[in-house]
Amino acid sequence: MQSQGYSKLRSKLFLVILAFSLVPLFALSLFMHLQFSRTYNDKIQSNLEIVVENKRKGLDMFLEERVAQLRSLASTHSFNELSDNAFLNNLFLTVQAGSKSFVDFGVIDQKGDHVAYAGPYALRGVNYKDEEWFHEVMLKGLYISNVFMGFRKFPHFIIAVMRREAGRSWILRATIDSDVFDSLVKTVQVGQGGDAYLVNDKGVLQTSSRFAGRVLDKCAFPDKVEAFSGVRIRKGETAGREIVAGMAWLQETDWLLVVSEDPTEGVGPLLRTQSIMVILAFLGIGVIMTGTYLVTKSIIVKLIRADREKASLDASLMQSSKMAALGKLAAGVAHEVNNPLTMIRESAGWIKDLLVDEDPKKINNFDEIEKSLNKIEYHVDRAKAVTHRMLGFGRRMEPMQENVSLNMLTDQTVQFLENEALHRNIHIDKDLCQGLPEITTDSAQVQQVLLNILENAIDAVGRDGNIRIRTALGANSREVLVSVSDTGPGIPEDKLSRIFDPFYTTKPVGEGTGLGLAITYSILQKIGGRIEVESSPGQGSTFMIYLPLGR
Repeated sequence: MQSQGYSKLRSKLFLVILAFSLVPLFALSLFMHLQFSRTYNDKIQSNLEIVVENKRKGLDMFLEERVAQLRSLASTHSFNELSDNAFLNNLFLTVQAGSKSFVDFGVIDQKGDHVAYAGPYALRGVNYKDEEWFHEVMLKGLYISNVFMGFRKFPHFIIAVMRREAGRSWILRATIDSDVFDSLVKTVQVGQGGDAYLVNDKGVLQTSSRFAGRVLDKCAFPDKVEAFSGVRIRKGETAGREIVAGMAWLQETDWLLVVSEDPTEGVGPLLRTQSIMVILAFLGIGVIMTGTYLVTKSIIVKLIRADREKASLDASLMQSSKMAALGKLAAGVAHEVNNPLTMIRESAGWIKDLLVDEDPKKINNFDEIEKSLNKIEYHVDRAKAVTHRMLGFGRRMEPMQENVSLNMLTDQTVQFLENEALHRNIHIDKDLCQGLPEITTDSAQVQQVLLNILENAIDAVGRDGNIRIRTALGANSREVLVSVSDTGPGIPEDKLSRIFDPFYTTKPVGEGTGLGLAITYSILQKIGGRIEVESSPGQGSTFMIYLPLGR
Protein backbone atom coordinates (compact mmCIF):
# COMPACT_ATOMS: atom_id res chain seq x y z
CA MET A 1 0.00 0.00 0.00
CA GLN A 2 2.78 2.40 0.91
CA SER A 3 4.61 1.72 -2.37
CA GLN A 4 1.35 2.40 -4.25
CA GLY A 5 1.07 5.71 -2.41
CA TYR A 6 4.59 6.67 -3.48
CA SER A 7 3.79 5.65 -7.07
CA LYS A 8 0.66 7.81 -7.13
CA LEU A 9 2.53 10.74 -5.61
CA ARG A 10 5.34 10.33 -8.17
CA SER A 11 2.79 10.28 -11.01
CA LYS A 12 1.04 13.41 -9.73
CA LEU A 13 4.32 15.28 -9.27
CA PHE A 14 5.47 14.21 -12.73
CA LEU A 15 2.25 15.40 -14.38
CA VAL A 16 2.11 18.71 -12.48
CA ILE A 17 5.75 19.61 -13.16
CA LEU A 18 5.40 18.48 -16.77
CA ALA A 19 2.25 20.56 -17.24
CA PHE A 20 3.83 23.74 -15.86
CA SER A 21 6.92 23.12 -18.00
CA LEU A 22 5.21 22.25 -21.28
CA VAL A 23 2.37 24.78 -21.28
CA PRO A 24 4.72 27.76 -21.92
CA LEU A 25 6.59 25.72 -24.55
CA PHE A 26 3.39 24.78 -26.37
CA ALA A 27 2.10 28.36 -26.12
CA LEU A 28 5.34 29.71 -27.58
CA SER A 29 5.35 27.05 -30.32
CA LEU A 30 1.72 27.83 -31.24
CA PHE A 31 2.41 31.56 -31.32
CA MET A 32 5.47 31.09 -33.53
CA HIS A 33 3.54 28.70 -35.80
CA LEU A 34 0.70 31.20 -36.22
CA GLN A 35 3.16 34.01 -36.87
CA PHE A 36 4.97 31.86 -39.41
CA SER A 37 1.74 30.90 -41.18
CA ARG A 38 0.57 34.51 -41.29
CA THR A 39 3.92 35.74 -42.57
CA TYR A 40 4.12 32.87 -45.06
CA ASN A 41 0.64 33.51 -46.49
CA ASP A 42 1.13 37.27 -46.59
CA LYS A 43 4.43 36.83 -48.42
CA ILE A 44 2.96 34.53 -51.08
CA GLN A 45 -0.15 36.64 -51.65
CA SER A 46 1.63 39.98 -51.79
CA ASN A 47 4.28 38.67 -54.18
CA LEU A 48 1.66 36.95 -56.34
CA GLU A 49 -0.51 40.06 -56.54
CA ILE A 50 2.44 42.10 -57.73
CA VAL A 51 3.46 39.48 -60.33
CA VAL A 52 -0.08 39.08 -61.71
CA GLU A 53 -0.72 42.82 -61.91
CA ASN A 54 2.58 43.46 -63.66
CA LYS A 55 2.05 40.61 -66.12
CA ARG A 56 -1.52 41.74 -66.85
CA LYS A 57 -0.26 45.20 -67.69
CA GLY A 58 2.47 43.72 -69.88
CA LEU A 59 0.01 41.59 -71.88
CA ASP A 60 -2.42 44.47 -72.28
CA MET A 61 0.42 46.65 -73.49
CA PHE A 62 1.49 43.97 -75.98
CA LEU A 63 -2.03 43.76 -77.42
CA GLU A 64 -2.40 47.55 -77.42
CA GLU A 65 0.81 47.88 -79.39
CA ARG A 66 -0.31 45.26 -81.93
CA VAL A 67 -3.69 46.99 -82.33
CA ALA A 68 -1.98 50.37 -82.72
CA GLN A 69 0.33 48.96 -85.39
CA LEU A 70 -2.57 47.58 -87.42
CA ARG A 71 -4.61 50.77 -87.12
CA SER A 72 -1.61 52.82 -88.20
CA LEU A 73 -1.07 50.61 -91.27
CA ALA A 74 -4.78 50.69 -92.15
CA SER A 75 -5.02 54.44 -91.77
CA THR A 76 -1.82 55.29 -93.68
CA HIS A 77 -2.46 53.01 -96.65
CA SER A 78 -5.43 52.79 -99.00
CA PHE A 79 -7.39 49.68 -99.86
CA ASN A 80 -5.95 49.72 -103.37
CA GLU A 81 -2.39 49.78 -102.04
CA LEU A 82 -2.92 47.01 -99.50
CA SER A 83 -4.93 44.85 -101.90
CA ASP A 84 -1.82 44.67 -104.06
CA ASN A 85 -0.31 41.40 -102.88
CA ALA A 86 3.30 42.44 -103.67
CA PHE A 87 2.86 45.73 -101.78
CA LEU A 88 1.29 43.92 -98.81
CA ASN A 89 4.07 41.38 -98.78
CA ASN A 90 6.78 44.12 -98.77
CA LEU A 91 4.90 45.91 -96.00
CA PHE A 92 4.70 42.66 -93.96
CA LEU A 93 8.43 42.05 -94.33
CA THR A 94 9.13 45.63 -93.20
CA VAL A 95 6.99 45.14 -90.09
CA GLN A 96 8.56 41.73 -89.44
CA ALA A 97 12.01 43.30 -89.50
CA GLY A 98 11.07 45.40 -86.46
CA SER A 99 8.77 42.95 -84.67
CA LYS A 100 8.39 39.18 -84.81
CA SER A 101 4.93 39.23 -83.24
CA PHE A 102 2.93 38.75 -86.49
CA VAL A 103 2.65 35.52 -88.49
CA ASP A 104 0.79 36.99 -91.49
CA PHE A 105 -1.24 39.91 -92.83
CA GLY A 106 -4.49 39.74 -94.80
CA VAL A 107 -6.84 42.24 -96.47
CA ILE A 108 -10.52 41.28 -96.60
CA ASP A 109 -13.14 43.28 -98.49
CA GLN A 110 -16.66 43.91 -97.26
CA LYS A 111 -17.90 40.75 -98.97
CA GLY A 112 -15.52 38.67 -96.90
CA ASP A 113 -13.13 37.83 -99.76
CA HIS A 114 -9.42 37.55 -98.90
CA VAL A 115 -8.18 39.91 -101.63
CA ALA A 116 -4.53 40.00 -100.54
CA TYR A 117 -2.43 37.84 -98.17
CA ALA A 118 1.19 37.94 -96.94
CA GLY A 119 2.29 34.92 -94.98
CA PRO A 120 3.14 31.23 -95.01
CA TYR A 121 -0.36 29.87 -95.68
CA ALA A 122 -2.35 29.64 -98.95
CA LEU A 123 -5.29 31.72 -97.80
CA ARG A 124 -5.73 34.19 -100.70
CA GLY A 125 -9.23 33.98 -102.16
CA VAL A 126 -10.75 32.43 -99.02
CA ASN A 127 -14.11 33.92 -98.08
CA TYR A 128 -14.79 34.75 -94.38
CA LYS A 129 -18.36 36.07 -94.58
CA ASP A 130 -19.61 33.11 -92.53
CA GLU A 131 -16.94 33.42 -89.82
CA GLU A 132 -17.91 34.89 -86.46
CA TRP A 133 -14.90 37.12 -86.22
CA PHE A 134 -15.69 38.74 -89.60
CA HIS A 135 -19.08 39.93 -88.40
CA GLU A 136 -17.65 41.07 -85.07
CA VAL A 137 -15.01 43.29 -86.66
CA MET A 138 -17.43 44.68 -89.23
CA LEU A 139 -19.76 45.57 -86.36
CA LYS A 140 -17.25 46.90 -83.77
CA GLY A 141 -14.34 48.06 -85.92
CA LEU A 142 -11.83 46.16 -83.79
CA TYR A 143 -11.74 42.55 -82.81
CA ILE A 144 -9.30 40.36 -80.90
CA SER A 145 -10.43 36.79 -81.30
CA ASN A 146 -10.23 33.81 -78.98
CA VAL A 147 -7.87 31.07 -80.05
CA PHE A 148 -9.46 28.95 -82.77
CA MET A 149 -8.44 26.44 -85.46
CA GLY A 150 -9.86 28.17 -88.56
CA PHE A 151 -8.72 27.35 -92.09
CA ARG A 152 -5.16 26.81 -90.85
CA LYS A 153 -6.26 23.81 -88.76
CA PHE A 154 -3.87 25.11 -86.11
CA PRO A 155 -4.62 26.99 -82.87
CA HIS A 156 -4.19 30.76 -83.37
CA PHE A 157 -5.84 34.06 -82.64
CA ILE A 158 -6.12 37.22 -84.77
CA ILE A 159 -6.37 40.97 -84.40
CA ALA A 160 -8.52 42.68 -87.03
CA VAL A 161 -9.30 46.40 -87.62
CA MET A 162 -11.86 47.83 -90.00
CA ARG A 163 -11.48 51.00 -92.11
CA ARG A 164 -14.13 52.86 -94.08
CA GLU A 165 -12.81 54.37 -97.26
CA ALA A 166 -14.77 55.97 -100.15
CA GLY A 167 -18.06 54.45 -99.10
CA ARG A 168 -16.78 50.96 -98.57
CA SER A 169 -15.46 48.99 -95.60
CA TRP A 170 -12.50 46.66 -95.55
CA ILE A 171 -10.49 44.79 -92.93
CA LEU A 172 -6.79 44.52 -92.18
CA ARG A 173 -6.24 41.34 -90.24
CA ALA A 174 -3.09 39.95 -88.59
CA THR A 175 -2.33 36.62 -86.94
CA ILE A 176 -0.29 36.81 -83.71
CA ASP A 177 2.67 34.44 -83.31
CA SER A 178 1.46 31.94 -80.65
CA ASP A 179 5.01 31.02 -79.60
CA VAL A 180 5.91 34.66 -78.92
CA PHE A 181 2.69 35.24 -77.01
CA ASP A 182 3.04 31.98 -75.03
CA SER A 183 6.60 32.80 -74.05
CA LEU A 184 5.45 36.26 -72.97
CA VAL A 185 2.88 34.69 -70.66
CA LYS A 186 5.19 32.02 -69.26
CA THR A 187 7.94 34.42 -68.19
CA VAL A 188 6.27 34.59 -64.76
CA GLN A 189 6.42 30.83 -64.12
CA VAL A 190 8.39 30.27 -60.91
CA GLY A 191 10.02 27.01 -59.80
CA GLN A 192 9.11 23.44 -60.65
CA GLY A 193 5.50 23.86 -59.61
CA GLY A 194 4.81 27.30 -61.09
CA ASP A 195 2.46 27.87 -64.02
CA ALA A 196 1.02 30.78 -66.05
CA TYR A 197 -1.71 30.70 -68.70
CA LEU A 198 -4.75 32.48 -70.15
CA VAL A 199 -8.34 31.23 -70.24
CA ASN A 200 -11.34 32.85 -71.93
CA ASP A 201 -14.69 33.60 -70.32
CA LYS A 202 -15.83 30.04 -71.08
CA GLY A 203 -12.90 28.44 -69.25
CA VAL A 204 -11.03 27.35 -72.40
CA LEU A 205 -7.26 27.59 -72.41
CA GLN A 206 -5.90 30.28 -74.74
CA THR A 207 -2.27 29.42 -74.05
CA SER A 208 -0.67 26.14 -73.10
CA SER A 209 -0.26 25.23 -69.42
CA ARG A 210 2.26 23.03 -67.64
CA PHE A 211 -0.38 21.32 -65.52
CA ALA A 212 -3.86 22.57 -66.52
CA GLY A 213 -3.85 21.26 -70.12
CA ARG A 214 -3.13 22.26 -73.72
CA VAL A 215 -4.51 25.09 -75.84
CA LEU A 216 -8.29 24.81 -76.43
CA ASP A 217 -8.65 22.25 -73.57
CA LYS A 218 -11.18 22.91 -70.86
CA CYS A 219 -9.24 24.38 -67.95
CA ALA A 220 -9.28 22.40 -64.68
CA PHE A 221 -8.46 25.49 -62.61
CA PRO A 222 -10.31 27.67 -62.17
CA ASP A 223 -13.24 25.32 -62.58
CA LYS A 224 -15.59 28.29 -62.64
CA VAL A 225 -14.77 31.56 -64.42
CA GLU A 226 -16.49 34.63 -63.06
CA ALA A 227 -16.14 38.36 -63.50
CA PHE A 228 -14.26 40.43 -60.93
CA SER A 229 -12.02 43.45 -60.81
CA GLY A 230 -8.45 43.76 -59.67
CA VAL A 231 -6.37 40.76 -58.62
CA ARG A 232 -7.91 37.79 -56.82
CA ILE A 233 -5.97 35.11 -54.90
CA ARG A 234 -7.35 31.58 -54.72
CA LYS A 235 -6.11 28.24 -53.44
CA GLY A 236 -6.79 25.06 -55.33
CA GLU A 237 -5.39 21.88 -56.77
CA THR A 238 -3.96 21.06 -60.19
CA ALA A 239 -2.68 17.63 -61.25
CA GLY A 240 -2.78 16.48 -57.64
CA ARG A 241 -0.69 19.44 -56.43
CA GLU A 242 -1.80 22.16 -54.07
CA ILE A 243 -1.40 25.59 -55.59
CA VAL A 244 -1.93 29.24 -54.77
CA ALA A 245 -3.08 31.20 -57.83
CA GLY A 246 -3.39 34.89 -58.63
CA MET A 247 -5.93 35.87 -61.30
CA ALA A 248 -6.73 39.08 -63.18
CA TRP A 249 -8.79 39.91 -66.33
CA LEU A 250 -7.04 41.56 -69.30
CA GLN A 251 -8.53 44.89 -70.31
CA GLU A 252 -8.03 44.45 -74.07
CA THR A 253 -9.89 41.15 -74.32
CA ASP A 254 -11.99 38.78 -72.23
CA TRP A 255 -9.07 36.64 -71.16
CA LEU A 256 -8.25 35.70 -67.57
CA LEU A 257 -4.58 35.60 -66.61
CA VAL A 258 -3.81 32.82 -64.10
CA VAL A 259 -0.42 32.64 -62.37
CA SER A 260 -0.05 29.75 -59.89
CA GLU A 261 2.73 28.77 -57.51
CA ASP A 262 3.56 25.74 -55.41
CA PRO A 263 3.24 27.11 -51.85
CA THR A 264 6.14 24.97 -50.68
CA GLU A 265 8.51 26.57 -53.18
CA GLY A 266 10.06 29.97 -52.72
CA VAL A 267 9.78 29.76 -48.95
CA GLY A 268 12.24 26.93 -48.50
CA PRO A 269 14.28 28.76 -45.84
CA LEU A 270 11.11 29.51 -43.87
CA LEU A 271 9.97 25.89 -44.08
CA ARG A 272 13.41 24.68 -43.03
CA THR A 273 13.29 27.11 -40.12
CA GLN A 274 9.88 25.77 -39.14
CA SER A 275 11.16 22.19 -39.36
CA ILE A 276 14.13 23.08 -37.18
CA MET A 277 11.78 24.72 -34.70
CA VAL A 278 9.60 21.60 -34.60
CA ILE A 279 12.65 19.39 -34.06
CA LEU A 280 13.93 21.71 -31.33
CA ALA A 281 10.48 21.73 -29.74
CA PHE A 282 10.40 17.92 -29.62
CA LEU A 283 13.95 17.85 -28.27
CA GLY A 284 12.92 20.40 -25.66
CA ILE A 285 9.92 18.25 -24.72
CA GLY A 286 12.22 15.22 -24.43
CA VAL A 287 14.67 17.14 -22.23
CA ILE A 288 11.83 18.50 -20.07
CA MET A 289 10.27 15.04 -19.67
CA THR A 290 13.63 13.49 -18.81
CA GLY A 291 14.44 16.27 -16.34
CA THR A 292 10.95 16.06 -14.83
CA TYR A 293 11.30 12.30 -14.42
CA LEU A 294 14.71 12.63 -12.77
CA VAL A 295 13.60 15.46 -10.48
CA THR A 296 10.42 13.59 -9.51
CA LYS A 297 12.39 10.40 -8.89
CA SER A 298 14.91 12.32 -6.76
CA ILE A 299 12.12 13.92 -4.71
CA ILE A 300 10.39 10.58 -4.14
CA VAL A 301 13.67 8.86 -3.23
CA LYS A 302 14.45 11.60 -0.71
CA LEU A 303 10.91 11.40 0.63
CA ILE A 304 11.15 7.62 1.00
CA ARG A 305 14.52 8.00 2.71
CA ALA A 306 13.10 10.65 5.06
CA ASP A 307 10.07 8.47 5.84
CA ARG A 308 12.31 5.50 6.56
CA GLU A 309 14.58 7.59 8.76
CA LYS A 310 11.51 8.88 10.59
CA ALA A 311 10.16 5.36 10.97
CA SER A 312 13.56 4.18 12.18
CA LEU A 313 13.75 7.07 14.64
CA ASP A 314 10.23 6.37 15.85
CA ALA A 315 11.09 2.69 16.26
CA SER A 316 14.30 3.62 18.07
CA LEU A 317 12.43 5.98 20.40
CA MET A 318 9.80 3.32 21.02
CA GLN A 319 12.50 0.74 21.64
CA SER A 320 14.26 3.11 24.04
CA SER A 321 11.00 3.71 25.91
CA LYS A 322 10.34 -0.02 26.09
CA MET A 323 13.87 -0.66 27.28
CA ALA A 324 13.65 2.02 29.95
CA ALA A 325 10.32 0.71 31.24
CA LEU A 326 11.39 -2.90 31.04
CA GLY A 327 14.70 -2.04 32.73
CA LYS A 328 12.86 -0.72 35.76
CA LEU A 329 10.52 -3.70 35.70
CA ALA A 330 13.42 -6.15 35.39
CA ALA A 331 15.29 -4.59 38.30
CA GLY A 332 12.18 -4.74 40.50
CA VAL A 333 11.45 -8.31 39.49
CA ALA A 334 15.07 -9.38 40.07
CA HIS A 335 15.12 -7.92 43.58
CA GLU A 336 11.79 -9.53 44.44
CA VAL A 337 12.78 -12.95 43.03
CA ASN A 338 16.29 -13.01 44.54
CA ASN A 339 15.01 -13.12 48.14
CA PRO A 340 12.88 -16.28 47.78
CA LEU A 341 15.62 -17.87 45.66
CA THR A 342 18.08 -17.24 48.49
CA MET A 343 15.71 -18.86 50.99
CA ILE A 344 15.19 -21.86 48.68
CA ARG A 345 18.96 -22.22 48.21
CA GLU A 346 19.65 -22.03 51.94
CA SER A 347 16.84 -24.48 52.73
CA ALA A 348 18.12 -26.95 50.16
CA GLY A 349 21.63 -26.64 51.64
CA TRP A 350 20.33 -27.13 55.17
CA ILE A 351 18.50 -30.28 54.11
CA LYS A 352 21.68 -31.58 52.45
CA ASP A 353 23.60 -30.87 55.69
CA LEU A 354 21.00 -32.82 57.65
CA LEU A 355 21.28 -35.74 55.25
CA VAL A 356 25.03 -35.93 55.91
CA ASP A 357 24.35 -36.88 59.54
CA GLU A 358 21.79 -39.53 58.62
CA ASP A 359 22.38 -43.15 57.68
CA PRO A 360 21.40 -43.56 54.05
CA LYS A 361 20.31 -47.13 54.76
CA LYS A 362 17.75 -46.02 57.28
CA ILE A 363 16.11 -43.44 54.99
CA ASN A 364 13.98 -44.64 52.16
CA ASN A 365 14.68 -42.98 48.78
CA PHE A 366 17.82 -41.29 50.08
CA ASP A 367 19.41 -41.12 46.63
CA GLU A 368 16.28 -39.59 45.06
CA ILE A 369 16.11 -36.95 47.81
CA GLU A 370 19.79 -36.07 47.35
CA LYS A 371 19.36 -35.97 43.57
CA SER A 372 16.30 -33.69 43.90
CA LEU A 373 18.23 -31.35 46.21
CA ASN A 374 21.01 -31.11 43.64
CA LYS A 375 18.45 -30.26 40.94
CA ILE A 376 16.91 -27.61 43.23
CA GLU A 377 20.35 -26.02 43.76
CA TYR A 378 21.11 -26.19 40.01
CA HIS A 379 17.87 -24.50 39.00
CA VAL A 380 18.14 -21.93 41.80
CA ASP A 381 21.61 -21.04 40.52
CA ARG A 382 20.23 -20.82 36.98
CA ALA A 383 17.37 -18.59 38.14
CA LYS A 384 19.80 -16.36 40.07
CA ALA A 385 21.92 -16.06 36.92
CA VAL A 386 18.84 -14.82 35.06
CA THR A 387 17.96 -12.33 37.78
CA HIS A 388 21.59 -11.19 37.84
CA ARG A 389 21.41 -10.48 34.13
CA MET A 390 18.08 -8.73 34.64
CA LEU A 391 19.72 -6.51 37.24
CA GLY A 392 22.51 -5.74 34.80
CA PHE A 393 19.90 -4.89 32.17
CA GLY A 394 18.10 -2.58 34.57
CA ARG A 395 21.16 -0.70 35.81
CA ARG A 396 21.96 2.68 34.20
CA MET A 397 25.64 3.05 34.98
CA GLU A 398 27.59 5.70 33.08
CA PRO A 399 30.11 4.00 30.81
CA MET A 400 33.81 4.54 31.40
CA GLN A 401 35.79 6.52 28.86
CA GLU A 402 39.12 5.06 27.77
CA ASN A 403 41.12 4.64 24.58
CA VAL A 404 40.42 1.20 23.18
CA SER A 405 41.90 -0.73 20.26
CA LEU A 406 38.90 -2.39 18.63
CA ASN A 407 41.12 -4.96 16.87
CA MET A 408 42.77 -6.02 20.16
CA LEU A 409 39.42 -6.11 21.98
CA THR A 410 37.89 -8.20 19.19
CA ASP A 411 40.85 -10.61 19.21
CA GLN A 412 40.62 -11.06 23.01
CA THR A 413 36.88 -11.70 22.84
CA VAL A 414 37.32 -14.34 20.15
CA GLN A 415 39.91 -16.12 22.35
CA PHE A 416 37.29 -16.56 25.10
CA LEU A 417 35.10 -18.55 22.73
CA GLU A 418 37.68 -20.38 20.60
CA ASN A 419 37.47 -23.58 22.64
CA GLU A 420 33.67 -23.64 22.41
CA ALA A 421 33.87 -23.04 18.63
CA LEU A 422 36.57 -25.70 18.25
CA HIS A 423 34.47 -28.20 20.21
CA ARG A 424 31.61 -27.62 17.75
CA ASN A 425 33.90 -27.68 14.67
CA ILE A 426 33.12 -24.04 13.90
CA HIS A 427 35.85 -22.03 12.18
CA ILE A 428 36.14 -18.36 13.19
CA ASP A 429 37.72 -16.21 10.46
CA LYS A 430 39.11 -12.83 11.55
CA ASP A 431 39.49 -9.98 9.02
CA LEU A 432 40.83 -7.10 11.12
CA CYS A 433 41.49 -3.81 9.35
CA GLN A 434 45.09 -2.69 9.81
CA GLY A 435 45.60 0.93 10.85
CA LEU A 436 42.17 1.19 12.45
CA PRO A 437 42.14 4.22 14.80
CA GLU A 438 41.50 3.78 18.53
CA ILE A 439 38.07 4.59 19.90
CA THR A 440 37.12 6.26 23.16
CA THR A 441 34.58 4.05 24.93
CA ASP A 442 34.01 1.53 27.73
CA SER A 443 36.01 -1.60 26.81
CA ALA A 444 34.15 -3.88 29.25
CA GLN A 445 30.74 -3.02 27.83
CA VAL A 446 31.96 -3.30 24.23
CA GLN A 447 33.43 -6.71 25.06
CA GLN A 448 30.07 -7.70 26.57
CA VAL A 449 28.39 -6.71 23.31
CA LEU A 450 30.87 -8.73 21.24
CA LEU A 451 30.49 -11.76 23.55
CA ASN A 452 26.70 -11.66 23.22
CA ILE A 453 26.83 -11.43 19.41
CA LEU A 454 29.50 -14.16 19.08
CA GLU A 455 27.64 -16.49 21.48
CA ASN A 456 24.45 -16.01 19.41
CA ALA A 457 26.42 -16.72 16.21
CA ILE A 458 27.85 -19.95 17.68
CA ASP A 459 24.41 -21.04 18.87
CA ALA A 460 22.93 -20.19 15.41
CA VAL A 461 25.55 -22.25 13.53
CA GLY A 462 25.31 -25.16 15.95
CA ARG A 463 27.99 -27.40 14.46
CA ASP A 464 30.25 -27.57 11.38
CA GLY A 465 30.04 -23.99 10.12
CA ASN A 466 31.85 -20.70 9.78
CA ILE A 467 31.81 -17.37 11.53
CA ARG A 468 33.51 -14.32 10.04
CA ILE A 469 34.33 -11.29 12.16
CA ARG A 470 35.50 -8.16 10.37
CA THR A 471 36.55 -4.65 11.45
CA ALA A 472 36.63 -1.57 9.21
CA LEU A 473 36.36 2.19 9.18
CA GLY A 474 32.76 3.39 8.78
CA ALA A 475 31.50 5.02 5.59
CA ASN A 476 31.26 8.47 7.20
CA SER A 477 34.82 8.24 8.69
CA ARG A 478 33.44 9.19 12.14
CA GLU A 479 32.78 5.65 13.33
CA VAL A 480 34.24 2.15 13.17
CA LEU A 481 32.47 -1.05 12.26
CA VAL A 482 32.73 -4.60 13.55
CA SER A 483 30.54 -7.14 11.78
CA VAL A 484 29.83 -10.78 12.72
CA SER A 485 28.54 -13.09 9.96
CA ASP A 486 27.47 -16.67 10.49
CA THR A 487 26.37 -19.57 8.28
CA GLY A 488 23.39 -20.39 10.44
CA PRO A 489 19.74 -20.82 9.34
CA GLY A 490 19.08 -17.07 9.31
CA ILE A 491 16.21 -15.13 10.86
CA PRO A 492 12.75 -15.00 9.23
CA GLU A 493 11.76 -11.52 8.05
CA ASP A 494 8.69 -11.36 10.31
CA LYS A 495 10.93 -11.86 13.38
CA LEU A 496 13.70 -9.38 12.53
CA SER A 497 11.84 -6.42 14.00
CA ARG A 498 11.51 -8.15 17.43
CA ILE A 499 14.95 -9.67 18.06
CA PHE A 500 16.02 -6.72 20.25
CA ASP A 501 12.93 -6.93 22.45
CA PRO A 502 13.61 -8.20 26.01
CA PHE A 503 12.70 -11.85 26.66
CA TYR A 504 12.18 -12.53 22.93
CA THR A 505 14.25 -15.44 21.61
CA THR A 506 14.32 -17.67 18.57
CA LYS A 507 16.10 -20.45 20.47
CA PRO A 508 14.31 -23.56 21.74
CA VAL A 509 12.62 -23.34 25.12
CA GLY A 510 15.14 -23.59 27.99
CA GLU A 511 18.14 -22.57 25.88
CA GLY A 512 17.77 -18.79 25.87
CA THR A 513 16.51 -16.00 28.11
CA GLY A 514 15.83 -13.43 25.37
CA LEU A 515 18.01 -10.83 27.12
CA GLY A 516 21.29 -11.08 25.20
CA LEU A 517 20.38 -8.85 22.23
CA ALA A 518 18.24 -6.57 24.40
CA ILE A 519 21.25 -5.96 26.71
CA THR A 520 23.46 -5.46 23.62
CA TYR A 521 21.02 -2.85 22.25
CA SER A 522 20.88 -1.07 25.62
CA ILE A 523 24.69 -1.02 26.03
CA LEU A 524 25.22 0.40 22.52
CA GLN A 525 22.69 3.16 23.20
CA LYS A 526 24.57 4.12 26.35
CA ILE A 527 27.94 4.33 24.62
CA GLY A 528 26.57 6.12 21.50
CA GLY A 529 26.73 3.18 19.12
CA ARG A 530 24.15 1.38 17.03
CA ILE A 531 23.51 -2.11 15.67
CA GLU A 532 22.02 -3.32 12.39
CA VAL A 533 21.22 -6.80 11.15
CA GLU A 534 20.91 -8.39 7.73
CA SER A 535 19.49 -11.89 7.49
CA SER A 536 17.75 -14.19 5.04
CA PRO A 537 16.37 -17.65 5.84
CA GLY A 538 18.87 -20.30 4.76
CA GLN A 539 21.70 -17.76 4.14
CA GLY A 540 22.84 -16.87 7.65
CA SER A 541 22.91 -13.54 9.46
CA THR A 542 25.24 -10.55 9.73
CA PHE A 543 25.22 -8.25 12.75
CA MET A 544 26.92 -4.88 12.17
CA ILE A 545 28.02 -2.91 15.24
CA TYR A 546 28.92 0.77 14.72
CA LEU A 547 30.95 2.54 17.41
CA PRO A 548 31.85 6.27 17.47
CA LEU A 549 35.53 7.23 17.30
CA GLY A 550 35.19 9.64 20.17
CA ARG A 551 32.51 11.35 22.19
